[in-house]
Amino acid sequence: MTQVIEYIKEMMNISSKYKVQNKTIGLVPTMGALHDGHLKMMKQSIQENDITVVSIFVNPLQFGPNEDFDDYPRPFAEDLNKLKQIGVDYVFHPTVDEMYPGELSLSITVGYLATVLEGKKRPGHFDGVVTVVNKLFNIIEPTKAYFGKKDAQQLAIIEKMVQDFNHNIEIVPIDIVREEDGLAKSSRNVYLTEEERTEAIHLSKSLQKAKELYEAGERNSKVLIEAITTYLEKNVSGEIVEVAVYSYPELVEQQTINGQIFISLAVKFSQARLIDNVII
Repeated sequence: MTQVIEYIKEMMNISSKYKVQNKTIGLVPTMGALHDGHLKMMKQSIQENDITVVSIFVNPLQFGPNEDFDDYPRPFAEDLNKLKQIGVDYVFHPTVDEMYPGELSLSITVGYLATVLEGKKRPGHFDGVVTVVNKLFNIIEPTKAYFGKKDAQQLAIIEKMVQDFNHNIEIVPIDIVREEDGLAKSSRNVYLTEEERTEAIHLSKSLQKAKELYEAGERNSKVLIEAITTYLEKNVSGEIVEVAVYSYPELVEQQTINGQIFISLAVKFSQARLIDNVII
């Protein structure tokens, strides 16, 4: 039976009880508005751990002043029903006041990894992400924590944070889950108009074209970026915010491709800013 826990102390007591019993705990941190990408992570956690905890918390620290914190979808009853159906053990669902009862006296600042890509466009965003993830790790003390590759920069930052802060936690990356037409599943897809939803499939198609060029031997990042940009300009009405090629997980921009990379893009539609990537 799925239990909802709203208080930090109660969640810590539950986690401690299982730790004493040498039970493994899987954590899937989310902001709710759950889709198949989230559920895939949860199902894997259920398979791999004795206990699975899903956190649902829309974290104000990772939203900028002009971003969609107030409008971010919060269909908690619908989310809870999905979690019950797949057999999640605990849902940690604290209020903002419970997580941040007063102004933080200390802050965590992400270094270089947050100065590129999404971090460059959203200053302070990843500081907010690592703050809340650190709190969740300390409260729940998971054995494994699951993060999606769709937010590849976030994944790289969390992996580095675990290493730098010596968290005894295994980070499990989960492949992007897509709609049948290729669009990456995202809680923000609901903001797309009907026309934009039709256009949005071209984000993944443009990445596929770049991957084909890479597989044919192309190693000049500029050629891949131009191929993606030209394709998107022809097929998408949204603003192309960024197309970039970075090493992964170091997040160093690549002129000539060498080793593992990820190609990242962001497109701003009327009400939704969508990101997608491919790791090669």
